Amino acid sequence: MAEAAQQSDRARLIRQHWRVILAAWLGWLLDAFDLMIVSMLLVHLSKHFSVSLTAMGLVLSASTWGRIAGNAGTGWIADHWGRRLTFLAAVWWFALMSGVSGLAWSYTSFLIIRTLFGLGFGAEWTSSASLLMESVPPQIRSLASAIMMSGFEFGYLFAAGVAAVIYPWLGWRAVFFFGIIPAVFAIWIRRTIPESPVWLKAHGRAPQQQMPSGALPTAQTPAREGEARVKLTWPALQGWLFMFMLQFQNAAIFAFLPPFLQKVHHLNEQQVFPYVATYAVTSIVGKPVCGWLGTHLGHRPTLLIYLALTIPGAILFTHAGTPWTLAAGIAVMGILTNSIFALVPAFLARRFSSSERGKGMGIGYAVGFGAASVASYVVPALGSGWGLASSMEAVIIAGSLGAAVFAALRPNRLPGQVMETDEPSPQLAKAAG
Repeated sequence: MAEAAQQSDRARLIRQHWRVILAAWLGWLLDAFDLMIVSMLLVHLSKHFSVSLTAMGLVLSASTWGRIAGNAGTGWIADHWGRRLTFLAAVWWFALMSGVSGLAWSYTSFLIIRTLFGLGFGAEWTSSASLLMESVPPQIRSLASAIMMSGFEFGYLFAAGVAAVIYPWLGWRAVFFFGIIPAVFAIWIRRTIPESPVWLKAHGRAPQQQMPSGALPTAQTPAREGEARVKLTWPALQGWLFMFMLQFQNAAIFAFLPPFLQKVHHLNEQQVFPYVATYAVTSIVGKPVCGWLGTHLGHRPTLLIYLALTIPGAILFTHAGTPWTLAAGIAVMGILTNSIFALVPAFLARRFSSSERGKGMGIGYAVGFGAASVASYVVPALGSGWGLASSMEAVIIAGSLGAAVFAALRPNRLPGQVMETDEPSPQLAKAAG
């Protein structure tokens, strides 16, 4: 009975906070769409611009470095000016840069535009993740985190569908023009999504004192000690190192799945789609399950179980010899390996106080994207000698082992375990770590 009552209470809280959950989910979906379009068209763009696949891997790396700057730089803006305003500005920016990507006239121009696109991508995740984690109560934080992160797979699936349908019909430029869609989404954010109540309370303002839609806060917001930097604590360092290893292994999967299917298994865009759809759908199912397990078992045991199972899954995925074993390996990557990211926003949010959460989470994702940037270049570089399948396998296993080491460590205290607006809840103790 008690469990049924808790489930009913969580469902009620999800419905109560559906707008901010949907906004964070849509932001991540649209981010993923623009990011994965490049991956879907990587082989074709290398031919169009007459460059090698390794050179196109540099485009992925450069975009990632743009995200690093967006993550780290806008964390300060989100802490100082608010989560909502930063979220809104980021959506406008990456919508613009996605459309401009379709106008690139050379490899160099495409490289520069995608780097600029990364700035908005990084800013969006930092601000929306902080906004979501501070807007929902602790009972549903892990589940809300999982719902938000599942938006990536919907964006991935959307990108695969557009690449399969639009690219053969209208060409690659038209595919990028679909990225202008977030401009409409930004209008909805501006009208319906309130500022984080935790940020308002930390800055001495009540929720009813929020600015009118679209207005900029004034410089009268009180400055706080340490606002320009994040204290280097063990929980912060643990979170950053965990993100480095997790993104390192994950980049070898999501960024190179389409090229892997095209070059190793010799599939065209239409044949790639069912496998990418398998990865996306299993991730969509897997992330809420991971969020549920994180709520009931705690973050640390859930992460360790998933990371341990990733290693045999990676071997199955990269060495599949038939369509059915390939589909099974991709399903394991989706339902286990990628689903780990369901817990990332909640995992990082607990490692920083409210006055530095935007900066801390931003740096965490910047560090992770730095690792992804390295992987985006290392995988094709090693693949030239080892083969793409073996290089992907090595990076996935190495990253999983490293992430497990840092996930296993237990900080004595988590600065963000209890937020300013939280009421006592058993879930706080259960999810510690």
